Amino acid sequence: MPRLDSKAILQGRRSRYSMTLILGTTVSVVCLVGMLVYLWLLALAGGEAAGIDGATGFAVAVAAAVVPVTILVPLILMLDRIEPEPGQVLFFAFVWGAGVAVLVSLVLNTWGQVNVAVPLFGQDLGDYLTTSLVAPVVEESAKGVVLLILLWRRRQELDSLTDGVIYAGMVATGFAFTENILYFLTAFFDGTLVATFAIRGLVAPFGHPIYTAMIGIGVAYAAMRTGALRMAAPFVGWVVAVALHGMWNGSTYFGWYGLGVAYLVLFVVLVGLLVTARNDRRSQIGAISRYLPPYIPTGLVTPADITMLSSMQGRRRARDWAARNAGRRGRAAMKEYQLAATELALLHRKLDTGVPREDWKVRRDSFLALMHVARDAFLGRAPQPVAPAWTERPHDSGFLRRSDFAHVIAQTRAQQDYVPRHGQPGPPWQGPR
Repeated sequence: MPRLDSKAILQGRRSRYSMTLILGTTVSVVCLVGMLVYLWLLALAGGEAAGIDGATGFAVAVAAAVVPVTILVPLILMLDRIEPEPGQVLFFAFVWGAGVAVLVSLVLNTWGQVNVAVPLFGQDLGDYLTTSLVAPVVEESAKGVVLLILLWRRRQELDSLTDGVIYAGMVATGFAFTENILYFLTAFFDGTLVATFAIRGLVAPFGHPIYTAMIGIGVAYAAMRTGALRMAAPFVGWVVAVALHGMWNGSTYFGWYGLGVAYLVLFVVLVGLLVTARNDRRSQIGAISRYLPPYIPTGLVTPADITMLSSMQGRRRARDWAARNAGRRGRAAMKEYQLAATELALLHRKLDTGVPREDWKVRRDSFLALMHVARDAFLGRAPQPVAPAWTERPHDSGFLRRSDFAHVIAQTRAQQDYVPRHGQPGPPWQGPR
C-alpha cells in the first residue's frame, strides 16, 4: 500500500509541493544572496577607505546579526506549539523578509530620499521624514505582501490570530537580520558597534516583529471570518504597523525621552500580543475538548486521549511513550497524530464560525485516516505496547486497540485526487460532524 502524504494532509492540500511556495522561496533566496553580495562589496569598499579589513567587518556584522535571530525565532515558534506551522512556509516568510522585502525597501527608500524628501525639505528634514514617514510605509508594505500571498494561497494555515503573528514575526525577523548587517557594518567602521549591537540586538530586537504582527493579525482575521469587515482587516493592520514603526523611528528626534515613551508603547503592544497568544491557545484547547468527543466511536480517541491532547505536558509524555514503543519513527508518528487531531478540531471550529469550506469532509476523512496510520506506527511491533502514562487503566486509551479503519484510508488516498465541485455530495463515508 502506498503511504499517505502526511504533510499534504496536515497542510490541507492535495500535495505538499506548491509552485507558489517553490517560486517564492527561490526568488527570496536569490534576493537575499544579492543583498549579501552588495553588503560584502560595501564592506570591502568601507574597509579600504578606513584602512581596516573590510572582510573582518562583514564577518563580525553577520555574526552580530545572527544573535537576535537565535533569540527571536525560538520565542516566536513557542507561541503556537499546539498547532505549529509548516517549516517550509515559515522559511519562505523568513527569506522573503531577509531578501525581497529588504531589497525593495532599500531601492524605494533611497529613491524617495534622494528624489522627493531631500529636494523638497532639505537635507536634515528630508532625512528625518524619510526615516519616520517614508521608511515605515515602504518597509511594512514590502513585508506585508508575503502575508497577503499566504492569505491567498495558504488561507487554511491561518487558524488563529497567533498564526498571523507567527508568520509576521518570521518575515520581520528576516528583514531585521539583513538590515542589522548593514547597521552593524556601518557601526564597525564608526567604532560604535558595541552600542549599536546593544540597542538593536539586545534592548530592542522586537521592533520589526511587533510592527508587522499588526498586519499578521489583520490577515489572520480575514482568513478566519466572513463579512465585509474582513476585507478591511489587513489594511487596518497595515495602518497600525506603519504608525508603530513611524513612532519608533520618529522618537529619535526627541532624544532619550522620546525613545523611552516609544519603548513603553511597544512593550504594551508586546504584552497584548502575548495575551492574544494565550487566549488563542485556550481557544484551541477548548476546540479539542468540544469537537473531538464525537469521534470517540471511531476508536481513534478516548476521553483520556483528548485530555492528553489538551496540554503540552500531556503531548510530550505521549511522544515519549510512542518513542518507547517504536523509537524515533514512533515519536514522529505521535506528533503527526497530535497535529491531525488538532487540525480536525480546528476544522470544525472554522465551520462553526461560518467560514465556507466545500471540501471539509475530504479534509476530515484525511485527518482521521492519518490518525489511524500514525497510531499503527507508534504502537510498534511489540505484542503488548507500553501502557500510556496519561491513563489510569491501559484500556482507557484507544492506543491499545486496533479498529478496522482500512476503508477510510483507501478513501483518503482516492481523495488526494478528488476535486469537489459546487453542489456535489461529499465523500461517501459520513462520520460525525
